[in-house]
Amino acid sequence: MNQRKLDKPAFATTVLIIFFVCISLASSPDRAAQLLEDTYDYIANQIGVIFILAAVGANIFLIWLGASKFGKTKFGAPESKPEFDTVSWISMLFCAGIGGGLIYWCAVEWAHYYQSPPFGAEPFSPEAAKWASTYGLFHWGFPAWAFYCLPTLAIGYPYYSKNLSHMRFSNGCHYFLSRNTIGPIARFIDFLFIIAMVGGAAASLGFSTPMIAACIAWLFGLEHNFSLDVGVTLLCVFLMSISVYLGLRKGIRTLSFINLIIGFCLLFFILMVGPTAFLLKTSLNSVGVLMQNFVQMTFYTDPFTESTFVEDWTVFYWAWWIAFAPYVGMFIARISHGRTIRQVIVGMLVFGSLGCWVFYMVIGNYSLFLELEGIANITGVLNEQSQSAAIVATLRELPLPGLVIGVFSIMAIIFATTTYDSAAYTIASSATHNLPAGSHPARWHRVFWALALGAMPITLLFIGGLRVMQLVLLIVSVPILITGVLMSVSLVRSLQEQNP
Repeated sequence: MNQRKLDKPAFATTVLIIFFVCISLASSPDRAAQLLEDTYDYIANQIGVIFILAAVGANIFLIWLGASKFGKTKFGAPESKPEFDTVSWISMLFCAGIGGGLIYWCAVEWAHYYQSPPFGAEPFSPEAAKWASTYGLFHWGFPAWAFYCLPTLAIGYPYYSKNLSHMRFSNGCHYFLSRNTIGPIARFIDFLFIIAMVGGAAASLGFSTPMIAACIAWLFGLEHNFSLDVGVTLLCVFLMSISVYLGLRKGIRTLSFINLIIGFCLLFFILMVGPTAFLLKTSLNSVGVLMQNFVQMTFYTDPFTESTFVEDWTVFYWAWWIAFAPYVGMFIARISHGRTIRQVIVGMLVFGSLGCWVFYMVIGNYSLFLELEGIANITGVLNEQSQSAAIVATLRELPLPGLVIGVFSIMAIIFATTTYDSAAYTIASSATHNLPAGSHPARWHRVFWALALGAMPITLLFIGGLRVMQLVLLIVSVPILITGVLMSVSLVRSLQEQNP
């Protein structure tokens, strides 16, 4: 029987990357921030259109694949049964895929669009409000989950069908690497994964911790500062260490299911005590606007004005999903044994998108209602203070604000925890030899990565706030974007080889 064995080169490389990046950024924060800004501007302006085309290609490819004869192909033997029940599976893929980022953005993302709307709309106008309530559904909908789904299929299918002894990002290119899965090319592909993984996970937790800290500061009358942000980060790291130690069933699955219940209970509460009619009407209207304009929004590049809407938002979001896709893909592939390719595609694109939409429809539209009715100046708080402060300003207008903000904080902490413990589990899996289907990395190995990954978000928070997180996500996504094409071809060729 094969025993799990530490992949020392992969382990050492990842540790060195985290150490080097943290030291480099922290030693010269101003210079690092400017370098990130310059790199972001170049990528967004010069090759941003490639990200837009990638979203189009991913959606078309998955629709074709799901509708083809390959859609019935299972992750595993034809008689394989799903390892997790459907509810647990959906809750885990949802929590891993969106993390704390959804909670951070759903409340006040509309405010950015309301002030600087797309398609030449007048700021603060009814037209701007229409697009403000719609664009969040677009950015967190089918294109996002298509980016996640592609590596899930490309990594999961060869892992289960070929009975590989390890689960790594390079599995997605298995057709081209079948004779040398641990050679230099495979190592390089996994190296790209590590860079994207560390940067993407760190930026996502970097979004969440200031928001959680702002909620805690409001609840207990504390000053919201960098020290509180660090404290919240350490709390999340501690909790995710416990979760990842307990494993998939006792830790990650349990937290994901609990958070799903908390999240939808909070949404139901806001829907009932808030402006119910407005929330329902705005939500239906937003879905209609999205369906009517989906093609235009997908291909929108705004070449005739000086607006940076596409570069600041659509390109940023596509880069975020791409940067996070390797980790999410590996994790969902791990929990999808026994499911067909069609089930994975439908589960991710449909249930993942709907889950995100509900948060935007309820929390986001409630915040928009406060602004439109003059109850709270959300855009003013956003501009004069921070996005985290604007989120608190939204929640404190609800009945029982202390209870609501407390529950919201718990939900955000669990979302951040499930994101990072899944990330730690995934890195531990990729740095372990002899890890066939159904087995797990060593507990000490999983906990080590949970602790090690906590260093990056603290470093990014030290350098700067929201903007730095956006810069990092775009930059680390570029190499992963390139491998996506190879993965698509590799997946199709492997399927054709196995299912002539």
